[in-house]
This record gives sequence, C-alpha cells and structure tokens, in this order.
Amino acid sequence: MATTTKLTNKKGQTYYKIRVHVSRDRPTLSKVWYPPEGWSKRAVERELAKVAAEFDRQVRDGEVLSLKERKAKEQAEAAEAEKIQTFQQYGEQVFMPAKRITTAEKTREYYQGALNRYLYPKFGSLRLPDITSAQISSYFLSLQESDLSHSTILGIYITINQLMKMAYLDDTITRNPMDKVQRPRQRKDEKKRPVEAFTTEELKEVISCLENEPLKWQAMIRLMIDTGIRRGEACGLTWQNIDFKRNAALISGNVCYTPEKGIYVDTTKTGHEREVYFSPAVAEILKAYRKEQIDDTKRRTDRLIKEKKPLPIEKVAIPEYLFTEKSINAPMHPDSPNRYLRKFGEKYGIDIHPHKLRHTFASLAITNGADIASVSEVLGHMDKSTTLKMYTHADEDSKRRAANIVFAITGN
Repeated sequence: MATTTKLTNKKGQTYYKIRVHVSRDRPTLSKVWYPPEGWSKRAVERELAKVAAEFDRQVRDGEVLSLKERKAKEQAEAAEAEKIQTFQQYGEQVFMPAKRITTAEKTREYYQGALNRYLYPKFGSLRLPDITSAQISSYFLSLQESDLSHSTILGIYITINQLMKMAYLDDTITRNPMDKVQRPRQRKDEKKRPVEAFTTEELKEVISCLENEPLKWQAMIRLMIDTGIRRGEACGLTWQNIDFKRNAALISGNVCYTPEKGIYVDTTKTGHEREVYFSPAVAEILKAYRKEQIDDTKRRTDRLIKEKKPLPIEKVAIPEYLFTEKSINAPMHPDSPNRYLRKFGEKYGIDIHPHKLRHTFASLAITNGADIASVSEVLGHMDKSTTLKMYTHADEDSKRRAANIVFAITGN
C-alpha cells in the first residue's frame, strides 16, 4: 500500500512524496504531488488519497517502472525485435533454404525469381508481423493493372502465399495475412490463350518437312510427336531407355538448366517413371541415327589420334544420351529444341514449338477415341483433370462425329 510523507521545498512550497513498495524483487517507487494553492486541508487529504491509490495501482500493474526496470524492458523488446525477421531476411534465411531441400531446382529458381524481382522490392524491408492483408491485396491490384501476364501474377501470388504459410506454421507470425487475400483472377481484357495443336493434315506437312532435316532432329521431333513427351524428357533419354523389341521408351529423367547449376538431369516433373511407345517408322529413324552417332564418334576419335591430340572421354566415348550437346557425351541443353524449332518454323512457314507437339499428341489421341486415363498416363500428368482441362477441345471432324451419333439415335 502507498505511504505518503508531507515535505517542504526550498521555496517553502508544501508537497507530498508518495512511496509504493511491492516486494523484495522490486525497488520502492515514488512520485511527488503538489496540492493546488488555496485548497483546504480536507480537500488536500481527499485528493492525496486518490492520487496515492492510483499510483499504487499503476506500480502494481507494471504501468510505472523504475529506471532499472525500464532498461531491462527495452533490452528485452530489442532482443524480441531481432527475432522478428523482415520479409527478405525470412525469405533468404528460412524460406529458400527450406525449398532447396524439398523442391526441384527449377521450382526453386521460379520462387527466387519472384522474390528478387517483385516481392523483395515491395515487402523486403518490412517486418513479417507488420505486413497486412490490405497491403498485399493492394499490391496485387496494382500488378493486375500493369502489363504483367496473369500467369506471372499468379506465380508471384503462389510464392508469397507459400512464404507466409511457412512463417505462420513455424510461429514466426501469429496470423497469416494471405488468408484474407483473394487469388488473382484473370483480367477481362486478357484472353486466355487457346491450346495450340496441329490438325492431321498440318502434322503430315510437318513430318514431310522434317525429312529434309538432319537425322538427329528427325529423330527427336518425330519421337516427341509420337509420344507427347516434354522437351526436357526428350533431352534426358539415354539409349538404355530405348527398347527396340517393343518400340518403347522409358521416361525416367528430365534435363533442366539454371544459371547457378548449368545443365543437369533431374527427375521427371511428377517424380515418376513412365513408359511410352513409338511407331515402327520412328524406330527405324532412331536406329539410323544411332549408327550415325557411332560413326561420328569413331571419325572424331580417329581424327584426334591422327592429329596426336588428347582424347577426352566426353568426345571419344560413344554417347550415352540420344540427344547430345555439340557432339559430346553430355545431354542436350533443354532450350536447344526451342531454338531449332523456331528456325525450322521460319524455314518452312510453320508455327511450331515443343509444347504444340505435346498438345497435338493429346488432341489427336483424344479426338480419335483414346480414353483420358491412358492419355494422361502417357503425358505424365499426376491428375486426369489436368489432361481434361488442357486438351478437351475437339476438331471439326470429331464434333461432327459426336453430332452424327445423336442424329442416328433421334432419326434426324
């Protein structure tokens, strides 16, 4: 309980010193109260009792601290503030290191790009607990008003959503602001790009033009047409993956590239192996290409021996991979098929790229009677809905066949 002492200063003014002692662990705290001039003794005593009682409460509730207690509190708050990381610190010290353990290299590059280019400049210096749902929503509205594509904006959303979710789960933040941020929707003026695929006649034209091209590219493009495999999967094929008795190929790897790591072979996109099949015609092209590959290796080796030059294993060993980079025993860069098809398209006046070949495989298979489950398996989709979403468009012939079935039932 507070105690009061009546005192007089050097100027002769009366004042009261109020002291409060709570426990041995805390020092005695005091304050000074000067009664207003002209007050009666009774009024001073009544007001002093109120002031003393309020001071006692403030001390016991921790609202009033000693100098030592204030310094200790400031140090504790500073230490706590150091624990609370900024958005960029958390991204660099926790989020990305965790992704290096749990995700593929290409995915990590995707997250890092979104952080470096878009999220760090906006939120990097802010403390994670201080970032609000309104700030994030406002930022995504500004992105949607910019020239960025919907897919790019969606990638930024996925990245910050993943980061904030991790921070919430490890108790770095007590709430996840992303819980109240809507997933960005496609702008009304941004048309969804239709799935591109060749018709049967267009595909025949592509194959005809390919007959004039080097055997290596004939083999790769025809294999992609027959199987619908991804470009990185084609680059990752080894001759051990090819079964000529069954005209089958085992898709077990995917060649990727990042500036940090260079060219490397990773697992497939889904992490699962699968088997695909190619035609007898493609089998013959592959056999001819293998012979050419072996012959080229022998000629290169003989030339190096004749010129008395070193014989590096990567140049004189018969290639392990179907499609190699610059005539050496190393997988082809995954961007090489894109570059080749761009030149091919310019040469023959054809709009062509690797994914269009993949779409074509799916489109022609589905519209000619293949079931979705089988097509999904061949394409390496984890979920059949992905196949349905991307490839359930039909050409005029298949739509007319569907109509004719109903016509036959109705008798029209």
